[in-house]
Amino acid sequence: MAGDEVNTAIFPNTSWGLATDLYQLTMAQGYFAAGLTERQAIFHMFYRTPPFGGRYVVAAGQNSFADWLETHQFTPDDISYLRSLTGKDGSALFTREFLNFLASWRFRGSIETVPEGTIIFPHEPILRVRAPLLDAQVIETTLLTLVNFQTLIATKASRLRLAAGSDEVLEFGLRRAHGLNGGLSASRAAYIGGVDATSNVLAGARFGIPLRGTHAHSWVMAFDSEPAAFAAYIDVFPHNSVLLVDTYNSLEGVRNAIDAGYKLRERGADLMGIRLDSGDLAYLSTRARELLDAQGFQDTKIVASNDLDERLIGSLKSQGAPIDVWGVGTKLATAFDEPALGGVYKLAAIENIDGETVERIKLSEQAAKTSLPGCLDVARLRLGEQNVGDVIFDTLTESPPATREKVITIISPEDPWRRKIIPTKDITVKRLFEPLFEKGQRVGRTETVATMRQRTLKNLAAFDQAIFRFDNPHVYPAGLSQELFEHREMMRKHEFEIIKERLTKIQNNGQSQPQESEK
Repeated sequence: MAGDEVNTAIFPNTSWGLATDLYQLTMAQGYFAAGLTERQAIFHMFYRTPPFGGRYVVAAGQNSFADWLETHQFTPDDISYLRSLTGKDGSALFTREFLNFLASWRFRGSIETVPEGTIIFPHEPILRVRAPLLDAQVIETTLLTLVNFQTLIATKASRLRLAAGSDEVLEFGLRRAHGLNGGLSASRAAYIGGVDATSNVLAGARFGIPLRGTHAHSWVMAFDSEPAAFAAYIDVFPHNSVLLVDTYNSLEGVRNAIDAGYKLRERGADLMGIRLDSGDLAYLSTRARELLDAQGFQDTKIVASNDLDERLIGSLKSQGAPIDVWGVGTKLATAFDEPALGGVYKLAAIENIDGETVERIKLSEQAAKTSLPGCLDVARLRLGEQNVGDVIFDTLTESPPATREKVITIISPEDPWRRKIIPTKDITVKRLFEPLFEKGQRVGRTETVATMRQRTLKNLAAFDQAIFRFDNPHVYPAGLSQELFEHREMMRKHEFEIIKERLTKIQNNGQSQPQESEK
């Protein structure tokens, strides 16, 4: 679509080929012009700072990215729009030759990833791309968009799962989500992260996530009285009745729900639950439980909602609130207290003119922002059923950590003085990456989100639970192998020497020439 033709629809019937940042395409044209298009490159996606004051994330969204990449192309309308763009001088921003190349381009590389539902720690690669430089570059924005958001939501959901224990947790966030696509992604990620069901019908249809729902205050207000509203609801849904009791007075609403429950029993059904959506949930749930139990409704569940998060759930449980089901909306679907995961995508190696793979490093005055060179993988060390440490290693220069050695040393990427030495006796090693694409073709195994959810729950049980504390969580030993640490230090010092030499030359060239008498 070019010129003055503008489609203002939120969901136009067009491709998602242009869902990228402009600089990805300007860099791509630069690679094309410089003859670097086909140079093989290695990139990694990872994050540095864990969200929510925790120590980990639950990786999610990689298969959503794969769904996009599998069909990704630039349509004739996309190319037409790019052809219409101009620079500051009024000339075409993109050349005809480059756009012709782009029109027939398809991703040609290989991608490895940790499976969705895997717990990942700072600096560990979630995903690795090995592809021609242009290919690896143009997929960056969509990769980060899909994986950053879903990983953030899955991590938040896992914290809710930990706070709620064996209680049921429901995701109710669609109406507060960041758009319909954001809501759908949030429901998917929340289920992977450990919630039990969603209110999002599209997510249920698309991903097979169990659905849950009650009714709103408007249902009660539409009738002349609360008892009349409850009677009408149980008449339509006798075997699926969870009644919202706080429209007018919560405890009076519980009494009206009990009356409706008696009518259900006359029909051979029972009152499934009541929902509290406001007020002092600890007090109201306790009083509601007393009223229900006194009338023989011990099996009726108490559902709570109203701006819940993991800390409030933990507080209510510590107060002994007899709540069975937790409905979480805004603070889950929007990751309310941490609006974004700072996942990044960095070049780690590239093929030179002689066809050799040359490792690259990004320097920074901050140790945490100095990148890791090479073709990285993660080895997870296990002692029986427990994970005891993770080692990031470079497959270009070393083998996976060997259990034949007496100890394995893990070095913090941010603080080289912080090290963990793990004896290898009875240790097993699991490499985390699995193939997702090979030579442009999708090869990863097909899984349901239910399988991914089970992986999350299994992961949560396989670590020292102190790692998951909400306050002052224990630091899990995840870091660099001795070889990778030493290799990065060597490259860092080499780059600093180059910078020092260049600055010295500039300084010397800037000095005035000595006078004849001084020579």
